[in-house]
Amino acid sequence: GPFPAQIENTPILCPFHLQPVPEPETVLKNQEMEFGRNRERLQFFKWSSKVFENVSIIPPETGTAHQVNLEYLSRVVFDVKDFLHPDSVVGTDSHTTMVNGLGILGWGVGGIETEAVMLGMPLTLPLPEVVGCELTGTVSPFATSIDIVLSITKHLRQADVAGKFVEFFGSGVSQLSVADRTTIANMCPEYGAILSFFPVDNVTLKHLKHAGFDKAKLEVTEAYLKAVKLFRNYESSSREPEYSQVVQVSLSSITPYVSGPKRSQDRVAVNNMKSDFQACLNEKSGVKGFQIAAEKQNDIVPVQYEGNEYKLSHGCVVIAAVISCTNNCNPSVMLAAGLLAKKAVEAGLVVKPYIRTSLSPGSGMVTHYLSSSGVLPYLSKLGFEVVGYGCSTCVGNTAPLPEAIRNAIKQGDLIACGVLSGTKNFEGRLCDCVRANYLASPPLVVAYAIAGTVHIDFDTEPLGTGFNGKSIYLRDIWPTRQELHTVEEERVISSMFKELKEKMEKGNKRWNLLEAPESTLFPWDLKSTYIRCPSFFDKLAKEAAPPRAVENAHVLLFLGDSVTTDHISPAGSIARSSAAAKYLTSKGLTPREFNSYGARRGNDAVMTRGTFANIKLLNKFIGKPAPKTIHFPSGQTLDVFEAAELYQKEGIPVIILAGKKYGLGSSRDWAAKGPFLLGVKAVLAESYEKVHRSQLIGIGIAPLQFRPGENPSTLGLTGREQFSILFPPDLLPRMTLDIKTSTGKVFSVIALFENNMEITLYKNGGSLNFVARRFL
Repeated sequence: GPFPAQIENTPILCPFHLQPVPEPETVLKNQEMEFGRNRERLQFFKWSSKVFENVSIIPPETGTAHQVNLEYLSRVVFDVKDFLHPDSVVGTDSHTTMVNGLGILGWGVGGIETEAVMLGMPLTLPLPEVVGCELTGTVSPFATSIDIVLSITKHLRQADVAGKFVEFFGSGVSQLSVADRTTIANMCPEYGAILSFFPVDNVTLKHLKHAGFDKAKLEVTEAYLKAVKLFRNYESSSREPEYSQVVQVSLSSITPYVSGPKRSQDRVAVNNMKSDFQACLNEKSGVKGFQIAAEKQNDIVPVQYEGNEYKLSHGCVVIAAVISCTNNCNPSVMLAAGLLAKKAVEAGLVVKPYIRTSLSPGSGMVTHYLSSSGVLPYLSKLGFEVVGYGCSTCVGNTAPLPEAIRNAIKQGDLIACGVLSGTKNFEGRLCDCVRANYLASPPLVVAYAIAGTVHIDFDTEPLGTGFNGKSIYLRDIWPTRQELHTVEEERVISSMFKELKEKMEKGNKRWNLLEAPESTLFPWDLKSTYIRCPSFFDKLAKEAAPPRAVENAHVLLFLGDSVTTDHISPAGSIARSSAAAKYLTSKGLTPREFNSYGARRGNDAVMTRGTFANIKLLNKFIGKPAPKTIHFPSGQTLDVFEAAELYQKEGIPVIILAGKKYGLGSSRDWAAKGPFLLGVKAVLAESYEKVHRSQLIGIGIAPLQFRPGENPSTLGLTGREQFSILFPPDLLPRMTLDIKTSTGKVFSVIALFENNMEITLYKNGGSLNFVARRFL
C-alpha cells in the first residue's frame, strides 16, 4: 500500500489469488463451512449445469449475483449475427436493479416468474408510467453515495413512484460515477419503483473501457445508442424526454444522514441524531417510539466482559456491520470507511470488544480495493474482519451477542442499537434484544462503533480519547473527497476486471473437485434435510380445471398495514423454538446443524414451517408480536404452521386478511410459495406491493383488494368469520367479486388481475403449473 505506517505481520488479502497471499483465517473457515454445510445444495447446482443447456453456475467464493451482472455478464448492447439490440436482465436477486446504473434495463422479479422465463415463458407486465428524476447542484464533500441514496429515496417515496419506472436526468447525473449510479438504482425496491434507470453517457463509456471493453466494441456501442436515441449527453442543450411527472432533487442540499430506528425511510440528519434518539425514547411505541419512562432514560447497567467493566445505557451500539447490500460495487464509501479506520487507529481510538463488528464486502473487487489501498489492516484492527461475501448481518445472519451483554440489556430493558450499511433494518432482524437499527454509510458505521453509542452529537462530543489523552472528534478523522478520489484513481485498474473473469471461469479447487450426479434425472435422497423433491406438481393434471370456489374459508392471519416479505418469507437463523426447529430435531439434527432458512430453501418442509415465523409478526388475533395464530375450530393458539396443518387435515381452506401495502420489501419467491403450501387460497388486502402481487398469482393465490374506502374495520369484519368466494369461469382483469361470510354479510372486492395472461396463470394454478403443462 502507499501508506508508510502499516500494521506489522498483517497479511494483505488478494481475493483473486489464494496463493501465495494467505487469506484471513475467518474467510478460510467460512469457506470450509460453506462447502461442509451446503455440499448437498452445491452438488445439486453442479448437476444442473451438466444436464441443462445454456446453464452456467458461478462457483462459490467468486462473487455475488449483482457483481456477476455488472462486471461479468453485462454487454450493454448485444451483437447477434450483426443484429444489434439493447442488453436486458431478468433476475431473482433483490439487487438485480443495480445493473440499471450501467444503462442496462434490469427487472428485479421473483423466483417464480424467472423460473418460468428460463423455461421459455415471456415475462408480461403493463407498461409503467415513466417518472423523471432531475438531479441538479453539486454534491457536498461530506456527503457519501449513501446520503445521496437516502435523500433520493425520501423524495421518491413522497412522490409515490410505486410501480413506476424512474429515469434520472439533469446536470447532476454527470457528477455521479457508475458505482454511485448502481448504488442509487439498488434502492428502488425501498421506494417501490419497478426500476431506476441511468441512460448510457460518457461516464458509462469510460467505465466500460476500464471494465475491459475493447475499442471496437465501444465504438459500436456508442454509435448504436446514439442512432436509436438511447445515449445521453448532459453537457449539450439537447431536449429532455417527456415524463409522466418530474421529481427534482438538489444534490447540494444533501447532508449526511442515517435512517431508522425501525424503518429505512425514516431519515435522521447525523447532526440531529442525539436529539432524535432522545425523542424516540419519549415517543409512544410505534414506527419510531420506544416509550421509555423519563426516570429510566438515564439508566446505566454495569457489565463485566473479558475482565473489564463496561457501562451500557440506552443507545449503546452492540452490532456494527459494514455489509454488502448497498456498497458492493461502490468503492468510494468502502474506502471512506477504511481511510477513517486508518486515521482512527493512528489517533489511538479503539472499538469496545463486546460490540459485534464485521466486514462483509459484496464482492472480491471491494476487498481488492481495501487491500491494495492499505486500509484493510486498520479495519481489522478495529474489529471489522472480513467474514465472507454476500448477505450476512443484513438478513439476520450474525453471531449471537455475548451472554453477559444480552443479560445486561434485558436486565436494564435497554434500547440497544445495531448500525449497518445495508438497505434493510426491519425490527427483530438482527437480534431479539436489539430494538433500534440504523442504516448508515460505511464510514459512519465505523464512527458509531468507535463512539459505542448513537446518543452522541458528533459536532460537539468526541468519539473517544486517543494517544496522550487527546479528545478525537469525527471531523479529525473524516476522509476528504480528494483523498478518496486519489486512492480510487491509483487503484482502479482494468486488470481487476480481467482477474475477476479469470476467477469465474477457472473456478476453485473445492468446486472443481466436488462430485455431482451424472444422471439425467436428479436422484432425490429421501433422508436429505437440504434438498427435497418439491410438492408443487403433486396431482398435476394435463388440463387446467376452472377456478374453484373458496368455500367456508377461515382466516389464518389477520394482519395490518405494511406487512413486509420479511414478515412472510423465511429468512435468517432458525429459532430453536420454531416449527422448523422441531422438524429438524425430529430428523436427528442438533441446533448447531440447523444452518439458516436461506441455506435450506431447497427443502419445502423447512421453508413452509418458517413462513410467517418472524418474531415481529403482528397478528390481530394475538394482539402482540409473535408468529402465532388461532385455530378457530379448536380455539387453540398455535404456531402459524401448526394451525395451517390442522386446517389442511380438516379440509378447510384458509385466507389472509391484511391492510395497505401488503408484501413490501425484497421480492422473494418463498413469500408466495410458503403461504401456498400452508393452504392459503386468497389474500384480501387494501393494497399490494406490485412484485408480491405478481408472485401470489404466479403460485396460484388470488390477490383480492377491498374497494376504495373499505377495509375490515369499515365492513365490521372480525376475521373470525368464515368466507366464501366464487370465481366465475369468465374471470376478467380487475373484475368485481362478491364475498359472503358465515354471519350473512356480503361485500364486494376487486380481483387484482391486471391482464388476461395473469388470469391464465391463475387458472393453471400458477406459472410453474402453466409451464409444466407444456411438457406433459
